[in-house]
Amino acid sequence: QVQLVESGGGLVQAGTSLRLSCAASGHGFDLYHMGWFRQAPGKEREFVAAVTWDGQSTKYADSVKGRFTASKDNAKNTGYLQINSLKPEDTARYSCAAGVKFATEYTAYNYWGQGTQVTVSS
Repeated sequence: QVQLVESGGGLVQAGTSLRLSCAASGHGFDLYHMGWFRQAPGKEREFVAAVTWDGQSTKYADSVKGRFTASKDNAKNTGYLQINSLKPEDTARYSCAAGVKFATEYTAYNYWGQGTQVTVSS
């Protein structure tokens, strides 16, 4: 079992940056791939980024490529999502997830955090 807790969200201005963290407790985090998803009010959950268990490979949604960077530090049991050049359309609740598949589908992930809110003002 793995428990995940996100942090780092907030209210920010467009063009600024944030780093979201996903702190894990329990066993096996270092062996799981990690995904990041977001959901805005009235919209479906959307894949944002994923990083492999060892942090060596990543994949991103087209809408965030070049602005978002996912990483994973197994020594700290923490995953990160660096978000640069924030846009109002990035406003959403961001959640991290862990699982055995390096996937873009949320159904592939077994463990989820509660999420952290990111609000971007124009």
